[in-house]
This record gives sequence, structure tokens and C-alpha cells, in this order.
Amino acid sequence: MLALRATRLFDGESATLVQRPLVLIDSGRIVAVDAGAGEPPAGAEVVELGDVTLIPGLVDTHVHLGFDASADPVARMRADDDGALLLRMRLAAQQHLVAGVTTVRDLGDRGYLAVTLRDWFREGHEVGPEVLASGPPLTVTGGHCHFMGGQADDEAELRRGVRTRCTRGVDVIKVMVTGGNMTAGIDPLTPQYTAAEIAAVVEEAHRFGRTVTAHVHGVAGIEAAVDAGVDGLEHCGFWVAEGVRADQELIDRIAGRGITVCPTLGLLPGGPPPPPPVASRIPAMSASVGRLHKAGVRLVGGTDAGIAPAKPHGVAPYVVDHLLMTGLTSVEALRVVTSAGADACGLGGRKGRLVPGADADVVAVAGNPLVDPQALRQPAAVFRAGVRVRTPVLS
Repeated sequence: MLALRATRLFDGESATLVQRPLVLIDSGRIVAVDAGAGEPPAGAEVVELGDVTLIPGLVDTHVHLGFDASADPVARMRADDDGALLLRMRLAAQQHLVAGVTTVRDLGDRGYLAVTLRDWFREGHEVGPEVLASGPPLTVTGGHCHFMGGQADDEAELRRGVRTRCTRGVDVIKVMVTGGNMTAGIDPLTPQYTAAEIAAVVEEAHRFGRTVTAHVHGVAGIEAAVDAGVDGLEHCGFWVAEGVRADQELIDRIAGRGITVCPTLGLLPGGPPPPPPVASRIPAMSASVGRLHKAGVRLVGGTDAGIAPAKPHGVAPYVVDHLLMTGLTSVEALRVVTSAGADACGLGGRKGRLVPGADADVVAVAGNPLVDPQALRQPAAVFRAGVRVRTPVLS
């Protein structure tokens, strides 16, 4: 048995920190969380972590392990064979882990390589983050991220695509409802699928016990995805030709249907700016995030890690800074990157919380992240399923 001692603990939900916690871990799970620095059981291995706050391992609900966060990650992915790409994805996963991100959801790979990597870690070949995978996202021929191999052009092909992914063992279905900025000639404002076609994806996925999350930038695509009954919206920037238009009626519909929104926040400060179409909309998009939260929409902390130099793998700690600027409190922001993300991924019973029965994914950060969110950026210790992570050679 392992016993962790620290000064404070955030359990993933409560606004009140546990003082002088003792966390008992056995067989990769938390068996007890005691306050007041009680005595550990005889024979337990005690780790004194000092003046730190223990928090649940962060959950990044939107990453692309196959993108290398270079100036042209698409070209790199297309140039790699599967063996080289898988090795780079393994490296990216480890970069998340040492940053305190113990669960990642890959929302677009090539050749189901994220499923392969997920199984590699789960089979115990080495310690890595919990990986959830969508496989190649569904997109139209020549559509957004078509180079990942997920092209489907009508309802029959979409249903077949969902079944294929379920057979391959994916955890979630990703559908590109609008175009995006990483595929030349594709308009982020224009829907690639009708609401009826998206609804077919949802119906088929739900029949096989999978959720559906939709890549959407433009308002027309958001409306189609909401009408179709998707479970999640990725980006959800409310884009229109003149900028951003987040109508309250649409926000209320998202809230009323219980749809999760991942606004893909989190940027390294001082890095290269986003593309002009994104940069010009950031202030209004940030305001819409605050409005979504006030309306009761569940926000989750996906980053789109890998797509650009300002979004390297392991950037999730910076999500909290951005959420604070949109009006969330520090406790609310920490929930977004822990318990809310776990719940959205269907892992609420195991991830995102430091409670008995949960996986022992524990991060120790210096100081108090409820007071200083920068404490999240350099974890003092990371434990994955009770195993302390040693910083690997990453280059």
C-alpha cells in the first residue's frame, strides 16, 4: 500500500480543500482519503510530498497525438509511415503525462493508431496516460481532415463508418460537421453534413453504446449538430461571416439538451498567434464561453493539443488561465479540467476525482492552484494508477 501525505487536497469537486490529507492507494486505486494527517497503516510506503496541493490528474478531452505541434503538423503526419507516426504519438502521450495530464481523448488519428497506443498502455507495456480514441473522424470526400482517412458522403456511408469504428474498438465517434482551418479550401462556416445525416451518425453510435462529438465552428453547423442530438460540441465558436454571433436562444438549446461543449482553450503565452480568422474572433469567443457557463452548459477542458506551436502536448494546465478570464471561478475552472472532463468521457467513476474507488491518478502541485493557477504548470509529482511517473527523455 502507498500513502501520500501533503498539505492540501482538491478532490475534483469541492470548493473546500482537504487539509493535511493522507491518501491511501492500493492496486492502482484510491482506498481512502483522510484529513488531519492520520497515521498510515503499518507497512505502507509513505511519500511525504511537503507543501503541495494534491489534485486529480488533468483530463484533456480533445487532443491529436498524431500532430506534432509544429508549424505544419499536417505535412508531418502525411509524410510519416504508420510506424514513425505511432512512435511520435507515444512521445506525445508521455509529454501529456509528465505535465500532469493523466487522461487524454484523441479526436482524430490515422489508421486507428490511437487505439493501438491505448491498448499498449492498458496492457501494461509501459506507464502512459489513459487514452481514449475516436479513430479517423468522419468527414466528406476532400473535407476537413480527409487525410486521416475517414471520408463518408451520405447516410449509408456514415452509418457504415460508425459501425466500422465500433468494430475497431473506438471509445467515441467524431464527426466533422463544418470545415476547419487546417484543411485548405474548406470553409469553417459551412456545414459538411445535414442535420439528418448527423442524426444518422448519432442513432448508429448510440445503438453501439458510443457518444458522438461534433467539430463545429460556424453557427449553421452548431444548429445542425444540436438538432441532430449530438452529445458534444468541439470548438463551438459561433462563427459567422462578420465574426461571432452567439444567440441566447441557441445557447439555451445547448444547455437544455445537456450537450457538453469543449471550447478548445489553452495556449502557451508568448507563442505564435493563431491564424487571423481565429485571432480576430478570440475576444468574442471568450465572452461566449462565459455565457455558456452561466446558462448551465457543461464545459470541458480539451485543448486541441498538437495542432500548432502554441498548443504543444501537455498544454492543458493553461486552460484554467483562459477560463478565469471568461468569468469562471478558480474552483469552477479546476472542475472543468478534472471531474467535468472525466464525466464527459464516461469515466466519472474512475477519473477526475480523488475519492475512494477512483484510479490513483494524482498530481502534486506546489502551492495552492485555487489561489495561483500557475501552480498547475510545473507539477512536483505525478502518479498514474499509483505509480510515480519519472520524467522520460523526450527527445
